[in-house]
Amino acid sequence: MPKMKTSRSAAKRFKLTGTGKLKRSKAYKRHILTKKTPKNKRNLRKPAMTDDTNVKNMKKILPYL
Repeated sequence: MPKMKTSRSAAKRFKLTGTGKLKRSKAYKRHILTKKTPKNKRNLRKPAMTDDTNVKNMKKILPYL
């Protein structure tokens, strides 16, 4: 059986926490920031957990996490 390949794009975007959950960064923080409030931009800095509905697919494309 050959080795499974990790999706490199997903490996750069997701990290595994100690409890086994997938941590991700939030979207909408790259450009057009002038119209966003400081509170909104501050909250976009914080990491988020991947939704449970997506975890099964993410574990499939990240087999060695």
